[in-house]
Amino acid sequence: MINFKELANKYKTPLYVYDLDYMATQYKELKEAFKGRKSIMAYAVKSNSNLSVVKHFSDLGSGADCVSIGEVRRAFLAGVPAYKIIFSGVGKSDDEIREAIEKDILYINVESESELGRVELIAKELNTICRISIRVNPNIDPKTHPYISTGLHGNKFGVDLDSAKRMYIKANNSDHLDPVGIHFHIGSQLTELQPIYESAEIVADLVRSLQTIKIELKFFDIGGGLGIKYDDEVTIKPYDYAQAILGTLKGLDLTVICEPGRFLTANAGYFVSKVLYEKKNDSKRFVIIDGAMNDLLRPSLYNAYHKIEAITDSNTTESKADIVGPVCESGDFFAKDYLLPDLEHNDLVVVHSSGAYGFGMGSNYNTRGRSAEVAISGGEDRLIRKREEFEDLVSLELEYLKK
Repeated sequence: MINFKELANKYKTPLYVYDLDYMATQYKELKEAFKGRKSIMAYAVKSNSNLSVVKHFSDLGSGADCVSIGEVRRAFLAGVPAYKIIFSGVGKSDDEIREAIEKDILYINVESESELGRVELIAKELNTICRISIRVNPNIDPKTHPYISTGLHGNKFGVDLDSAKRMYIKANNSDHLDPVGIHFHIGSQLTELQPIYESAEIVADLVRSLQTIKIELKFFDIGGGLGIKYDDEVTIKPYDYAQAILGTLKGLDLTVICEPGRFLTANAGYFVSKVLYEKKNDSKRFVIIDGAMNDLLRPSLYNAYHKIEAITDSNTTESKADIVGPVCESGDFFAKDYLLPDLEHNDLVVVHSSGAYGFGMGSNYNTRGRSAEVAISGGEDRLIRKREEFEDLVSLELEYLKK
């Protein structure tokens, strides 16, 4: 059991706490599910980009799925080998493409015909050959929140099947492109297996059609998106997930690349905040805490549910309350009408399942410094990112301040 009181006293609040042992257990279970075929787990850095977290997965043998050159640099800093780094994302600048090519990563995931042209041009300027994969949009409804759906033609990601085939032919005929992989990712927080299977089947059939015109790929990149339990979701077992994917690959000699993020980190993370005070507006109860939407945006952005635990000596009957922060926005909340006992100043509120898309989506809105991050492994805790101070927030502005 994690002693949140002790951690709050030691590191102050608000605070992110990550259980690295839980992350390792999740990683090993998913890797084991694909043991029947060559596979690479490429951790989705965007889910939690703390260097210590990325290094933890690298030490377990993971690669890195990156969606900016900053994330590529983080992967290198954390010790991920170049041959396990993938650079994805729908909008890469010329400078980002150039640096990725120069770093000789496994491949660049290309998301449009225009981007393919830029990659080829830059590889030509560098007088080299760039390995690429193409992200295919299979037009399958993933049955998830519309903000995190990525596999429909109405989403900005990837290309349709006909465009993909044209792009593979162009890349195969190029002196500066080497098409080595194919990629699809239909969305995040997926809890239904059928859309995943249908997508894999469509993309595997495209691989077979490419083989008939002598385009031989090496990597079958299935993206990530495996859902986790925030509340009462019925989730997909890793073994069933792997079997659904592998069942579409009969006769194909491909290395499977999986890009898990949330599945590895979400339920390993906790956001710990201190109660400042309670207030009532008529019959409406508010619990005001020192954490805010700038620390954890998911409830405000997606109306996302997180289990919330009160750490208190209070034994009063629970009643409904809105749990809110100090930021000057009505959208600054963690939960509405959530049952909690009466809480006192300095009681703690722990927001569960905060290890993915928590700290990384944070901001300095209202000139608030971002919280500290702490890792726990083998029962020992350690600081992995110090709390931001006011001086950190203004450091890039001071020299330009007119006296």
